Amino acid sequence: MKSHAKVVVIGGGVVGCSVLYHLARAGWNDVLLIERSELTSGSSWHAAGGFHTLNGDPNVAKLQAYTVQLYKEIEALSGQPCGLHLTGGVMMADTPERMDFLRLVHAKGRYLGMQTELITPSEAKAMFPLMDETNFVGALWDPVEGHLDPSGTTHAYARAARKLGAEIVLRNRVVELSQEPDGTWNVVTEKGTVKAEHVVNCGGLWAREVGRMVGLELPLLAMEHMYLLTEPMPEVAAFNRETGRELVGVIDFKGEIYTRQERDGILLGTYEKACRPWSPRETPWDFGHELLPPDIDRIAPSLETGFRHFPALQNAGIKQIINGPFTFAPDGNPLVGPVRGLTNFWVACAVMAGFSQGGGVGLALSNWMVDGDPGFDVWGMDVARFGEWATLRYTNAKVRENYARRFSIRFPNEELPAARPAQTTPLYDIMVRDNNAVMGDSWGLETPLWFAPEGEKAEDIVSFRRSNDFRHVGAEVRAVRERVGVTEIANFAKYEVSGPGAKDFLDRLMTNRLPRAGRIALSPMLNETGRIIGDFTIACIEAGRFMLWGSSAAQIYHMRWFERHLPEDGSVRIHRFDQTLVGLSIAGPHARAVLERLVDEDVSGDAFRFMDFREMAVAGAPAMVGRLTYTGDLGYEIWMQPAYQRRIYLAIKEAGAEFGIADFGMRALLCMRLEKNFPTWFRELRPIYGPFEAGMERFVRLDKGDFIGREAAARERAEGAKLARVSFVVDALDADVMGDEPIWARVGAKDFGTVERPHGFGAPRFTRTGEAVPASAGGGIEDGEWRVVGWVTSGGYGHFVQESLAQGYVPAELSTDEREGLFAIEILGERRPARINRLPLFDPQGERMRG
Repeated sequence: MKSHAKVVVIGGGVVGCSVLYHLARAGWNDVLLIERSELTSGSSWHAAGGFHTLNGDPNVAKLQAYTVQLYKEIEALSGQPCGLHLTGGVMMADTPERMDFLRLVHAKGRYLGMQTELITPSEAKAMFPLMDETNFVGALWDPVEGHLDPSGTTHAYARAARKLGAEIVLRNRVVELSQEPDGTWNVVTEKGTVKAEHVVNCGGLWAREVGRMVGLELPLLAMEHMYLLTEPMPEVAAFNRETGRELVGVIDFKGEIYTRQERDGILLGTYEKACRPWSPRETPWDFGHELLPPDIDRIAPSLETGFRHFPALQNAGIKQIINGPFTFAPDGNPLVGPVRGLTNFWVACAVMAGFSQGGGVGLALSNWMVDGDPGFDVWGMDVARFGEWATLRYTNAKVRENYARRFSIRFPNEELPAARPAQTTPLYDIMVRDNNAVMGDSWGLETPLWFAPEGEKAEDIVSFRRSNDFRHVGAEVRAVRERVGVTEIANFAKYEVSGPGAKDFLDRLMTNRLPRAGRIALSPMLNETGRIIGDFTIACIEAGRFMLWGSSAAQIYHMRWFERHLPEDGSVRIHRFDQTLVGLSIAGPHARAVLERLVDEDVSGDAFRFMDFREMAVAGAPAMVGRLTYTGDLGYEIWMQPAYQRRIYLAIKEAGAEFGIADFGMRALLCMRLEKNFPTWFRELRPIYGPFEAGMERFVRLDKGDFIGREAAARERAEGAKLARVSFVVDALDADVMGDEPIWARVGAKDFGTVERPHGFGAPRFTRTGEAVPASAGGGIEDGEWRVVGWVTSGGYGHFVQESLAQGYVPAELSTDEREGLFAIEILGERRPARINRLPLFDPQGERMRG
């Protein structure tokens, strides 16, 4: 084993070998993989080997599509077969709600370029005759599904990496990691020490243990997972003989099972409700090529449903039951990327769908390491998406919940209960006990979503359609627009940036000019390629002292970026408040009158102007107050230490009583931002969009001096954005858009092409290629020839303007066309008319918020 390497990859499963291969393919040949035992010794060897491209996150779905496409490449380079069986697969719906879910999946696949198709149960039975189709109401066919040989695929990655110059050392456990002052890592193994510039934790079942070597507690847990193999079945052999094809894979949501053909029999796996963690605190180092004792009683309910749905299985003998552990993160997606606070320490773990995602994970991480950026939007698997609240107990509770719900529908208004509450503000008991709030989980923080009337149960009735919160959210919106409302805003990220170098530091990061003392500015933040990686409210308290607010869920992600660019001279200090600073917002035409009763300063329109910021006592408590709100109405944001929040809140309610003040929640707030055409982070603003296509041009000052991403932003403006963020009014029925629906346009209405995602699976780019897509998405508008030209980012119902609203991206040349009949948005399988509205429907000139 050599003593020095540019990169040491720890772990020889499919993910570690994929990372090794992609680094070598990118030109980093001085890379070394160290495996404690043999390749595939953890979870890879006993995996069922299935793969698919469908995923709830469109960006992860494209990653999975890349993984499947990669297998032919590594087979050719390595000479090692992957045992690829591209059979296709069907998802079976047994209820109308599950059919709605499949319609959403199918619609999302349209703009991703997937060839999915909604089919009848009889059509599904023709591809899998073992089923009783009377148990189902419909199905979704996906031709890009199948299975492979897990061991052969892992070895194909490894052999391909070796051919490109990478090295692999087996039977050599890493026992310690330490870092020198110059950043060099000492990778201490049983056979000696390797000095490396980079370390990648691909430890799989042992990823927690490797993380703990550097003081890191990664949020992942191994779960026992069982599947069984049947004896040869005459029905399988007959189908193969008569059709010359293999049986397709099947997912049965009701049964919580998946099936595929295995030789002349069937492989049947379960994601059972009565799931069991494996080694929840520590993974033994001596665990290897071995299985866990089977527990068929635990999966009996799933098997009983499976036997009803697939009667032929009742007569099949069980040849073998496989029970092995594999790892999950709390949300089921991988943990990938650089770890904040550790130089050149990377992770690629919790990849539970390794043969669907392993190739894309390797590509993303290698891009990140070599180029400084993953090359596409990887937020859904970025290790930075979890905060300090994702402790061992939190992780273990959420992973069990995620596993048990693997084949359950996640409704857009559904809040899952495990490990809650993790964080609460001082108002939690008031909101729940006194105000009858329905609470949501906002990056680990309990946040009011909406308020149920007294005597009504405070809970969501989950649905893809308008539900029991609809009229109550509407009442909250009207209270704000007509009177005044108050809401908690603790679920924002809060930072203080101070020091003699603070202004220059922020000027380098932000695209907008910084505010002067006592003022507020809004600014995007770009990466080197000119893509949006942040959106901030910035207030200048005094020279050398700034407050920043951004997305709460992105605060570890943003701190990682801030710390990467800090000057080495110590002239800048960054403090992240998290929940040591909380807030309240008051908004509506009487908001000023309420504030006047709480302060001893002049807050008249002339004395405290729109976008002013001031430290002042509110209800006698020290606070910071900014004159702006996300509602787009007259309003104020008030920030205070948690010890003062109850006092200020109660004083606001008392002062506002004569004006009919009402509490409003996050759903009302998001509704009002749609009425103002305001974008939001993670939806309209993501690392796949440039600032000009996102409609943020007024916040990008190319003449202010240099800033990160300026050259790329200037090029985007000069060449013209290919896409444009637009707002729509939608002729919806009983369901509004939720996000990721396709946007259609009428063929012939204008000379346009279609959308595709060629560059690293990032933002779809508009081209002049593509064929027209015949109308096939249901009714709602007259028949004709239509084409998918864009996608919805978010939407909902605008209760004050009484319109269904959506935001999304379309080709820039179509973005100014407000004619009726040009656009439609597919909602639950039905294409509904939509028209662009360029000006906000509420207060289009901004007179209310500036008044």
